[in-house]
Amino acid sequence: MDPVIVVGAGPVGLTLSLALAAQDVPCVLLDEGPGTEEVRLARTVVLREDTADLVERLGAAGLEKDGLRWSGWRSMRRKQLVREVPLGAGPDASHDAGDAGDVRDFGDAGAAGDQGGPSLPAPLHIPQHALASALRAAVAAAPLVELVPLSRIDTLEQDRDGVTVHTKGSGTTWWRGSYLVGCDGARSTVRKLLDIRFPGRTAVERHAVAALRAELPWPGEAVLHRQPPWRGAGAEVGARPLPDGVWRLDWLLPPRGELVTPDALITRLRDTLAGWCGETPPYELLDTGVHTLHHRLARRWRVQRAFLAGDAAHLLGALGTQGLDEGIRDAENLAWKLAHAWHHRGGDPLLDSYQAERRAAVAARLRAADQSLPILRGGGGLRTLVPGAVRGHDTLLADGHLGRGALGAPPSYSHSPLAPPHAEAHTTVGTPPGAPVADVRVTAPDGTAVRLRERLGQGHPLVILVAPGTGVWDRRHWLTAGIMPRLVEAVEALPSAAELLVTESYPGASAHTVLLVRPDGHLVAAFAGVRPAELFTAARAALGGAPGAGGGDEDGESDENGESGGGERGAARAPGPRERVHADRTARIN
Repeated sequence: MDPVIVVGAGPVGLTLSLALAAQDVPCVLLDEGPGTEEVRLARTVVLREDTADLVERLGAAGLEKDGLRWSGWRSMRRKQLVREVPLGAGPDASHDAGDAGDVRDFGDAGAAGDQGGPSLPAPLHIPQHALASALRAAVAAAPLVELVPLSRIDTLEQDRDGVTVHTKGSGTTWWRGSYLVGCDGARSTVRKLLDIRFPGRTAVERHAVAALRAELPWPGEAVLHRQPPWRGAGAEVGARPLPDGVWRLDWLLPPRGELVTPDALITRLRDTLAGWCGETPPYELLDTGVHTLHHRLARRWRVQRAFLAGDAAHLLGALGTQGLDEGIRDAENLAWKLAHAWHHRGGDPLLDSYQAERRAAVAARLRAADQSLPILRGGGGLRTLVPGAVRGHDTLLADGHLGRGALGAPPSYSHSPLAPPHAEAHTTVGTPPGAPVADVRVTAPDGTAVRLRERLGQGHPLVILVAPGTGVWDRRHWLTAGIMPRLVEAVEALPSAAELLVTESYPGASAHTVLLVRPDGHLVAAFAGVRPAELFTAARAALGGAPGAGGGDEDGESDENGESGGGERGAARAPGPRERVHADRTARIN
């Protein structure tokens, strides 16, 4: 089989290549650059718990050393503390300033708030070059990934059996692949060659950015200060910590303001530090820049055997939303579907579900941000006088930055075309169908006890039995007791290989509940007991609904939308562009 061609070696392309390799799919990673990363401390990314876990699971080492997990979130308005949210520790980690006994001058922020509930996970804040370098090191150690630097594509052709691209750079070469994914950024060449429109809004937000080493009053906490009281502060300034006393500061700029000169930035920086610390403390300026955010969404994310992911497919980032987070989720969603199509049959229902799920999720995120922008950035008017308005605005912004709500929560694919039809055997648990499963501790039949997320990304579904007491039993007993033998038989009969796991408990689930989980960690369905027929039907639907769990037409003919099926693996190929692919430059990885 020809490898999958990934165009673009940014964090999304690197993540996708590693995710495919983890599922035994060879890749050619075409990198337009020289294969090194420019060190820019003013260019950082925030990874939510699920995306940080994914890249670490794929082999990106040293993230905890190069990045910092926030210990808390602090929102301020003028001279008042509006909200303080400890992160990553304690059962009551979120509370409002009005409920904190040691907080004064909280103004109208004292309404009852987010008490109770579990603590919020701490996001990981890391320089983008450090993240990319860690992923590159993992790629270098992956034998199934061939990274080719200085390779810019200028031709893309498709036929029934694969994709052919031509690259220019250090050498002129033709490459042949089974599929192609464009992860080549906002100015994607792949998107242009596929003639896909990229509509949206330009310069939704502009920020002046500075990275500096200084001692601020909130070590380890991220801060968002709206309407700071000092002169010339602007509408909003944020501070996000990094290791070794380094901070990234962002000042919201007028959308059509003048260019930010170095002198103006230094003045803004000194005034901000003085406003927070009482006087300007010693600081070391490390990097500066101006960051402009756009909102765009590609019309299509798939054309036959070619796909878009990351910034090539969408741009977002206003109000604290994280575009790289969504790009990494694109890679996770697409990887297992491509891997299944590569190993079995190229099924259109399964591959089409990538666009259906991911485009809808990003569109909802963009829609929420666009609807919130006039409220949060309109300024003045009666909105600032309405009781509770400040608190509501702060909640919207905190959602985007902390990864919750419409602006930040991990996506749920409840309306996915892969969702199984409802059955009477389905039961309700704490996770809705289509949402990411809870990261509970599970035990494999060989006795290995791990977190559930550690079993994801291996290309096969997971079946989880909720069986209280198994943690203290000898597995020789519970493997042959009760409903376990019948469940083993049901799992072995599924249309695709699946891994059977056992957990002591799962949120909202009763004993003997059986969960079916997709390879990317989204819940397919939960069943009250062992239901072999319903379990088979749900697994078949989640894998595209076709024989061999692949889907698509038996003869590989194009569907009504012009998307071609995979055809039989190993079948003779008709003459086409691949005749130009020289044997000594083939992209095939043996």
